[in-house]
Amino acid sequence: MASTDPPPRRASTTTNGGERTRKISAYEKLQHDLENDQRTIRDISTGRRVGLYRVRGELGAGNFSQVKMGIHSLTKGEGVGAPFGGEGPPFTFFSLVERVAIKILDKTALNAQTRRLLSREISSMERLHHPNIIRIYEVVETLTKLHIVMECASGGELFALITKEGRLKEADAKPIFAQVIAGVEHMHEKEIVHRDLKAENVMFTNDSVVKICDFGFSKQARASDHLDTFCGSPPYAAPELFKDAHYMGPAVDIWACGVMLFFMVVGVMPFHAENISKLKARIIDGAYRVPDYVTAACRTLIGSLLKSVPSNRATIAEIRGAAWLDGVHFPESLPPYPVHPLETDGVDLATTLEAHAVLDDYGITRDHLEKTGRDSRNSVTGTYRIVMHQIHRKQSSSVVSTGMGLKIEAIADDETAEKAKKKKSKKGSPKGGRKLRISKICAIL
Repeated sequence: MASTDPPPRRASTTTNGGERTRKISAYEKLQHDLENDQRTIRDISTGRRVGLYRVRGELGAGNFSQVKMGIHSLTKGEGVGAPFGGEGPPFTFFSLVERVAIKILDKTALNAQTRRLLSREISSMERLHHPNIIRIYEVVETLTKLHIVMECASGGELFALITKEGRLKEADAKPIFAQVIAGVEHMHEKEIVHRDLKAENVMFTNDSVVKICDFGFSKQARASDHLDTFCGSPPYAAPELFKDAHYMGPAVDIWACGVMLFFMVVGVMPFHAENISKLKARIIDGAYRVPDYVTAACRTLIGSLLKSVPSNRATIAEIRGAAWLDGVHFPESLPPYPVHPLETDGVDLATTLEAHAVLDDYGITRDHLEKTGRDSRNSVTGTYRIVMHQIHRKQSSSVVSTGMGLKIEAIADDETAEKAKKKKSKKGSPKGGRKLRISKICAIL
């Protein structure tokens, strides 16, 4: 039976009968509860807690996984942080409740191929540092489950938006497409190809920033490398995937972006048929028609992306310079930052030290950091990555929202959602603005 003894205490500036004591840190308290608090232990056994995360409602499901919302138990509230190493003035940090997406996989259902895809997904996401790409925080493993903890894009899918509301106005589509292209450019610069770009894998945050997700079919490959594995969704597949023995990854991603742009401004797919065989024939033939209401500049860009010959397709530089996207902002890559707490090579040292100071305020000391090594499968690394992301969000001025008149309904925990539901039933539906309801978050498995 678990111990009910109170957690240990660390020295502080207060006194108790002549003994100098202080309350234990938030991290120490949490670690103690994970091992000793009966309610916490019960939550772990029933799946309502995983590591430092409280697990809430389901966001989506795949063939071998569920995706649930989680709330990180440390990174919330407002506090005053002491400078790392004790030098310099203290600073105030602000941290909202940090919601995450937790992909939960049954380990007994994972075959060798699925494990390879999962490993590739984790590796790719750790290499990518861009405001329009979903971040990975941590991997939590139990006896029977594997949990992939990621940034939560709670604004829904691009696919759900178009399916519900219909085609987008071109003025609304431009900033969304520019953010997708900015993310794809970053991937290709890092020699990673996605191979499953589609509207279902483009998410929105609460403030309508685009996030590309689902890197299960991604692969590290140079632009000249020849790949031979068919990946992705057939309606987004480039013709060479159907007719050639090999293909080049970046060109396949560019084609998928062309299909996505068509879907955004037209509201239906450029290639559609009643079966895969006929769909394949239409894609190989390049048989599609752009409606007359699409502007000439947009029509030209779509045509440059949907070229049957891969080498004839527009490059990222040509897309950025397209007349249709003139004056549209493309978010830049984030400055290099360490994905593990003690990495310092080629990073912004001031930001790293700020993150360390916040961790220290939580009670995560340098001793804890030194014990983590380079492993993403521990709570210290996960907390560090969340803190670093919060700092980047505070610093960032390069990311712009879609500019659409969307009303985003953000994901909330069970209690908050119930209160909102009751309030809405009293007041009725809000007026004005296009409304985007939450859809299932992407899950590869």
